[in-house]
Amino acid sequence: MKKLLPLLLVLITTVISAQHTISGTFSPAKEYTWLIAYQLKPGTQVYVADTKIEDGKFSIEMPANAAPGTYRLVYAVPQEEFNFDILYSGKEDIVLNFNAQDGATYTVSEENKTLNSYFLEINALQKQVIDFYTSSNTDKKELAKLYSKIESIQARYENNAKNLIASNFIKANKPYIAKDYETIYDFVENKKKNYFAAIDFKNTNLQASSFLTDKTLNYVFTSLPLNKITKSATETILQQNIETVASKLDGVKETFKFSLYYDLWIYAASAQYDKTSDFIYANYLKKLGNITNNQELIKSIEAHSRLRIGSNAPEITWNNDKNSLSKLEAADNYVVIFWSSTCSHCLKELPELNKVMKEYPNVKVLAVGLEDEYNYWDTESAKLGNFTHALALGKWDSKYADLYNVSATPTYYILDKDKKIVNKPETYKDVIAYLKK
Repeated sequence: MKKLLPLLLVLITTVISAQHTISGTFSPAKEYTWLIAYQLKPGTQVYVADTKIEDGKFSIEMPANAAPGTYRLVYAVPQEEFNFDILYSGKEDIVLNFNAQDGATYTVSEENKTLNSYFLEINALQKQVIDFYTSSNTDKKELAKLYSKIESIQARYENNAKNLIASNFIKANKPYIAKDYETIYDFVENKKKNYFAAIDFKNTNLQASSFLTDKTLNYVFTSLPLNKITKSATETILQQNIETVASKLDGVKETFKFSLYYDLWIYAASAQYDKTSDFIYANYLKKLGNITNNQELIKSIEAHSRLRIGSNAPEITWNNDKNSLSKLEAADNYVVIFWSSTCSHCLKELPELNKVMKEYPNVKVLAVGLEDEYNYWDTESAKLGNFTHALALGKWDSKYADLYNVSATPTYYILDKDKKIVNKPETYKDVIAYLKK
């Protein structure tokens, strides 16, 4: 037994020493109360730990089996907006200070200090190259010196980070360096051609971070001609850029592909590049959604496309298809309301809107009752004489709750004279404000 004791002590010491902490401060202290740590994996994230932020200070003890890689620290909601990523090697404690203006700065952590320092230096030099061109500078020697500095710094950091996780990101971020002087047009074209030269999309360290997503979004949506072009021409180039990205994803797992294309779709949809968002869905997301069992996200994408501003409002019929939205008499605008006779907000808002509609004879209101039964709806709808009424039994399971993506009542849509969706008001007051314009 005495011979085994030293070995047990070594094992215990090894386990204890494998546990490390992420600690530091948030300022101003009163604005932060809680911190959650997630491990990023290709296309997803996994909860690891959480802790209170007390008087601006926090400390998270990482599990002994926490794998090396990128971790996301979430400090507010929505989580997608209020977070930042760190590298955790499992070999060091991390101490950081965070504020909203400067982000995270590290006082202890070779991994994160190295990566942050690299990006600060390399980005500053790349900005100088851009400034060189935008200022119409033609001093070839000056440009050559800038490229020499970039090459030197890149090589230095690659060498210094050989045994670090940060090495994956430093190598993948290697900038384009021209061999000879180029005009601004050749520079932009060649920079685009070589954009992914150093990036291996199969690298799981890169996949399990925001690096590839950020780089890809930047490529797709900023790699555009210097001269001004139409929106249609822009969308054509965006789709070509997406096809270039697709050519780099051969052999990459479908879960990561779906996540990447979904982020591209979100950006395109938010920027109202409708042709491009439809292109991403039709050519990539629809198939990948089925393969990766992401049908709910596919359903939400289809709903967005079906109900976005400018789309034809989906048909609504009632009275055994004798009446329909498409057959409503001509008007300058139409307001479509999805409501329920058992919804207290509806019973408060709709009578107010019903009164106001007397002032808008060229606006027609179609109120679609999402109901479990007929009786209450019959009584309440009779009080709203300035509306045209349709009944959809089945409530949340009804055809129109799904077709119009109704998750709460009342839900409003405003259509133009051609019955295209032009606005999605939150309340009846927003409906009135729109009609007053």
